[in-house]
Amino acid sequence: MTIMELCETYVANTYKRFPATFARGCGARLWDEDGKEYLDLGSGIAVNAFGVADDKWAEAVIHQVRTLQHTCNLYYAEPCAKLAEQLCLRTGMRKVFFSNSGAEANECMLKAARKFGEATGRDTIITLKDSFHGRTIATLAATGQDVFHRHFGPFPAGFAFAGPDDLNSVKALADAGNCCAVMLEIVQGEGGVRALKPEFLQGVEALCREKDMLLLVDEVQTGNGRSGMLYAYMTAGLSPDIVSTAKGLGGGLPIGATLFNDRTKDVLQAGDHGSTFGGNPVSCAGALSVLNRIDEKLLEEVREKSAYIVGELTGAKGVLSVSGLGLMLGVEVERPAVEIANDCLKRGVLVLTAKKKLRLLPALNIGWDELKAAVSVLKEVIAG
Repeated sequence: MTIMELCETYVANTYKRFPATFARGCGARLWDEDGKEYLDLGSGIAVNAFGVADDKWAEAVIHQVRTLQHTCNLYYAEPCAKLAEQLCLRTGMRKVFFSNSGAEANECMLKAARKFGEATGRDTIITLKDSFHGRTIATLAATGQDVFHRHFGPFPAGFAFAGPDDLNSVKALADAGNCCAVMLEIVQGEGGVRALKPEFLQGVEALCREKDMLLLVDEVQTGNGRSGMLYAYMTAGLSPDIVSTAKGLGGGLPIGATLFNDRTKDVLQAGDHGSTFGGNPVSCAGALSVLNRIDEKLLEEVREKSAYIVGELTGAKGVLSVSGLGLMLGVEVERPAVEIANDCLKRGVLVLTAKKKLRLLPALNIGWDELKAAVSVLKEVIAG
């Protein structure tokens, strides 16, 4: 059987896959099993921050595999400690809990918020409509999209949904009492690549301070340089109480991280939470390689590449609008987005979708020639 046939036969049918089987890659390029080359504007859904098979990342990972691939969290290990240190130094946060995915990082954030609210008898967490926070039962409960809720109820109670960019709706829920936190994404990825307005975000933060609620920021997809800042909350000048991140941090290996500030760093104590593979030395070594290379020069390049894509696509034939932040962009198109994504695949360019939009998430260091070639094909396909 072919690889595709093996997957269809033996792998659970939870993904609607594109008809492509990839064998290898380098940077922003991939090759399928027949040797056809593709330019990747998806990065494994914002995971491959420095593209595929990045030399420095691979060197760090391989060295760690050959040194110490795992030890449980009852002991100490250098990669975990150094990664936590760098995350705190780069963000001003104080402590980090490591897990294996964005959903797990969000679960940790939710548990910490609930324990924080316990002292005052508050347990409701406000999230936003069109949000997406993961596929576990608790993170689905926090997700403000009915399409993800079908078949899986009943969900844990204690979540209330406000309108994105609607500060009055957040205030109304907060005024009703019993709320311990507000949880949001700076850019709603699965919600259609919608960047929330800075004034809304700042208003939510002010409300949290007024009501003694925690501000929880989900940076699973937006974090680690993708927004043009290290973390997207920095674009609005926010000071979150807890931040979750994953995807691009690992550079291709599973990792999740939940960052706590002074106010929340001691909420979770020994026995409150845990993860067998959280803080895995190999994943942390890879993540440290990624984080150490996200400097101001790279972030400036991200912003420049974002401006280029927006400039090329805004007003182009078949394009209705362009949204997002940095190299996390959504393109509203006249034709069905999935149809365009499939046509791009045939032309050797990989793009993703979110709701009715195309979603572009290229590697942060994608070469200018590669980017221009991919955008040129994308424009042609969109124009029909």
